Amino acid sequence: MERATPAHAAFGSAFQYGYNVAMVNTPHKVSKSFYNETYFERHGTFMDENVTLLLWSCTVSMFPLGGLLGSLVIGLLVVKCCRKGTFLINNFFTIVPAILMGVSKVAKAFELTIFSRVMLGICAGIAYGALPMCLGELGPKNLRGALGTMNEVFIIIGIILAQIFSLQTILGNPTGWPVLLGIIGILMLLQLLSLPFSPAPPPPPTKLLLHLTEKGDEGTARETRAENGLGCLRTRRSWADVEDEIEEMCLEDQAEKAEGLPSVLNLFTFRSLRWQLITIIVLMAGQQFSGVNTINYYTDMIYVSAGVEAEYSRYITVGASVVNTVMTIISAFTLERLGRWCLLLAGYSICASSCLGLTLALLLQNTVPELSYLSVISVFVFITGHAIGPSPVPSMVRTEIFLQSSGPAAFMVDGAVHWLTNFVIGFVFPSIQEAIGAHSFIIFAGTCLLTAVYIHVVIPETKGITFVEINQIFAKRNGVEIPEKKEEITEVGSHVPSTPAKGTALY
Repeated sequence: MERATPAHAAFGSAFQYGYNVAMVNTPHKVSKSFYNETYFERHGTFMDENVTLLLWSCTVSMFPLGGLLGSLVIGLLVVKCCRKGTFLINNFFTIVPAILMGVSKVAKAFELTIFSRVMLGICAGIAYGALPMCLGELGPKNLRGALGTMNEVFIIIGIILAQIFSLQTILGNPTGWPVLLGIIGILMLLQLLSLPFSPAPPPPPTKLLLHLTEKGDEGTARETRAENGLGCLRTRRSWADVEDEIEEMCLEDQAEKAEGLPSVLNLFTFRSLRWQLITIIVLMAGQQFSGVNTINYYTDMIYVSAGVEAEYSRYITVGASVVNTVMTIISAFTLERLGRWCLLLAGYSICASSCLGLTLALLLQNTVPELSYLSVISVFVFITGHAIGPSPVPSMVRTEIFLQSSGPAAFMVDGAVHWLTNFVIGFVFPSIQEAIGAHSFIIFAGTCLLTAVYIHVVIPETKGITFVEINQIFAKRNGVEIPEKKEEITEVGSHVPSTPAKGTALY
């Protein structure tokens, strides 16, 4: 039962993120037509084509802009409101815009749709930080990878359901598209009503043990309180041998006390966190500039420009999402076997190759019509490569390379980079595509290669090692010393800290 809330929140938070990314893609012609008709009723003339393109770019890019705003408050929310409270508050940022988008056609106001995309982005920005933080802290080291990638799995499920619902025969038509935009509010309302009755997610292991050791009467022996914490941890893990994990908790607590609780501004001045900070910036920027959201936002346009008829392109998009879902699930189950480093390198290499293939196909398809099929294949290959590494793994790595004390500040930086680059891609790509056409994908190929080089040179393999061990690896690269284990832990009670580090109680 104690994992009910994380699973519940994963569906409500990550699912809506994926749904809102994809729901504007397939019915984009219907939405543009609504913009034009509304403008004509107001001014007696239709929009210029460039104005229509600008408004549509705004509609797409307002979502990541809202995500940027949401990422800036995630640290404050998880500290002040706890994880469960954050998930509850976040529902309002989906329910209100769902209502506004649902009535935008009746109100004849496309501005409601654009404004609602900002609010939906805020919801996604908060979810993108709080959920991986919660999932990454809950699991033991042998299950961290599989549990952490569940965030991406639910995002992909949201994408594929949005693409199915937005088919012209279902809701992607002039009559059904307001329902398509507003239906997500019903799901979030159900979560809002049911989440208060779910058990609160347990604190991460270090905080759990510290909390338990302080419970009981003043006269209770410290060793007895530690044994109570040990029994609770055994119950939570479902296995008896947890002494090694307790030792890791004590070491992590020692390292957190030495590190303190940095703010976002202080994070940039801490030498001990320099390469960790650079790493999450590179991973998040590389993830977005790899072209993944270009594929999500503009796949139908790519297929049509490649010569695929519009009525078939939508089904190809759904098929690509099925591939994405399957490969993401495979990645979740192989992450602990193959490791983060291997999957990231393989994924970015595949993405770079597919971007080059897509460029070649789009440039030569008029000369060799058969190459239009290469465009479709390249998109599928890109999605496969991104699903095995660049999509699910960075959210796991960012949880592992920071201790819990610096996690909220790090996730704010991570989210800001993620959403800012997402916004730039959504707003700028249509104009770049108009200016340089198929050559735009060469930019993405170059980004994938540069990111792969950074991963190969800088990022260590974090599979199966503790947060403290990861911190020690980066300490060597940062040129600093951190507290290390000085003696063997032979008695659990005598090595459990009696008081939590200042500012590290996040629940």
